Amino acid sequence: MTRVHTTVLLWLWGSLQAFEIVEKENIFQRTPCPAFLMFDNAAYLADMSFELPCHCKPEEVAAVVWYYQKHLGSSHTKVLTDFDGRVLTEAAQVRAGSDMLVRFSIRMFSLLVFRAQPEDSGLYFCGTRKGDYFYAYDVDIQSSEGMVATFKDQGQEPFADEYHGSLHVFTTFWEWTPCDRCGVRGEQWRIGLCYLQSPDLSPRYRRTLPEVVSCGSRAVPRKLRAKVSDHTPELLVRSCLVPCEKKIQKGVMAIFNYVSKVGSRPWLPQVPIQFHRQRLGHGLIISCPGARPEQAVAWDKDHQYLYRTQYLRGVNRSMRVFIDHGSHLHIRFTQLEDRGIYYCWRQGERIAGFRLGVTNRGRYPVSFSDPETRAALQLTLIGYLLITAVFITVHLCRCCCYLFRCWPDFSR
Repeated sequence: MTRVHTTVLLWLWGSLQAFEIVEKENIFQRTPCPAFLMFDNAAYLADMSFELPCHCKPEEVAAVVWYYQKHLGSSHTKVLTDFDGRVLTEAAQVRAGSDMLVRFSIRMFSLLVFRAQPEDSGLYFCGTRKGDYFYAYDVDIQSSEGMVATFKDQGQEPFADEYHGSLHVFTTFWEWTPCDRCGVRGEQWRIGLCYLQSPDLSPRYRRTLPEVVSCGSRAVPRKLRAKVSDHTPELLVRSCLVPCEKKIQKGVMAIFNYVSKVGSRPWLPQVPIQFHRQRLGHGLIISCPGARPEQAVAWDKDHQYLYRTQYLRGVNRSMRVFIDHGSHLHIRFTQLEDRGIYYCWRQGERIAGFRLGVTNRGRYPVSFSDPETRAALQLTLIGYLLITAVFITVHLCRCCCYLFRCWPDFSR
């Protein structure tokens, strides 16, 4: 092929790419906005990250502004932008419990909220800096505190549907996650969120199915919310077994394996290992790098598999080592036997390890942000209040006895 032919092909390829980009922009600009503002219902579990695309906007609008209201018509409205639509936030830097203004980002007219909390439930508006709205969402963030786990291998079944007259309360399950391990027995699960069906819903809220919205939607009348408050999200867990995909080693590792075929070679970890030293008796929370709550995450300690059927939070209230619903590994009151390597699996692949060392020496900086420090202060305060209450009660009893003994008898 001559240089002229190559130049012509590259020019044609660039022209096709430019045509594709322009075509997408024209489709986006031609999307009509609803004449009457409606709210799309969307439900998520706490600690999840989600994206709200602005499906339509006028052609003359170059940058969108996102607004948030807790209730429709509320006088308090949060502005989630710098009025240029360029607010960027890195998901890795976001911590649970941070204010919503710190946990959002705007990219290509879409609003991204990281590690959403139940307090983030409400109405989200896509509009202009003048306050003109042209698209809106009704977002329901359901708490994972009361989430109930159902283990299919143990013969357990999900909650039955509830009926209260014309009100139908049920659980809608997401798709099964991939198997969290490969080559050995693993687990997979699916998240179920609370939904309801009722003819009394507000017509201003758009539903995927007729008369069906999530339980925390603003379309649910106040009289019905008390009936659905006890229906919590569910987690359905079952066993699985899948083979591991063989990976072809490339680069330095392939050369190293070829050179070290003859004789013994030093031990090299299959995944990156991070070392951490923890003081004896203090708590520790380990997160899997890059994992999201909706992904399949598993934990191993050395050669022991930490299955959710035994280590999921809430299975046994006296557990010192457990996995929460966000797939974080908790170790309360670290002991010497907790030393070892904790491996993290993500989407069926082992990706990282944490070598934990336990020491009983050194100073530990006291901070009120430490949950154990707060718990110790609360226990101390409660003990002080109990001792004070007992002290006052004893003295009141003594005063009453003294008064009844010394009070003159006028009946004689």
